[in-house]
Amino acid sequence: MRYLILSALLILLYGCSIYNLDGISISPEVETFYVAAFQNTAANAPAGIEVQFTDGLIQRINNNTKLNYSDTDIDIEFDGSITSFRVSAVAPQQSGDQATTAFNRLTISAKINYVNNIDEDENWSQTFSFFEDFDSNTDLSGIQDDLTERIFEQMLNDVFNKAFTNW
Repeated sequence: MRYLILSALLILLYGCSIYNLDGISISPEVETFYVAAFQNTAANAPAGIEVQFTDGLIQRINNNTKLNYSDTDIDIEFDGSITSFRVSAVAPQQSGDQATTAFNRLTISAKINYVNNIDEDENWSQTFSFFEDFDSNTDLSGIQDDLTERIFEQMLNDVFNKAFTNW
């Protein structure tokens, strides 16, 4: 019985060298990451939005992995650009003789390139997008920072999951 329990513990410990309880899957050979400064190629996007996304991705990886940020001897690297920042009308409604919209939608998209210098089969390139709706009577400039933060939160979750959880 002791042998069985010891064997089970060893298997569990060995298995945890690659996978942990958070579902993160990072090869033990991967120790460093780098995030290149993202570009802003989206029309109408506010200045500095690319810096906010770059910093957010660095923080997400720092806070949720044991990887070290480095710009030399890079094991995993990210780069890309903010490709779309658009507001569109949604939820049309009739108001007397006029058609109006109840909500507007802010959608942001980013093209992400992921390079794994340890295992090139892991490389990928993908566009991530998310949106937030807001009342059509609200001025976007007054809530833009909050909406962008919430959109980036979801996009960064998606990027992180794609890169580190075999999503």
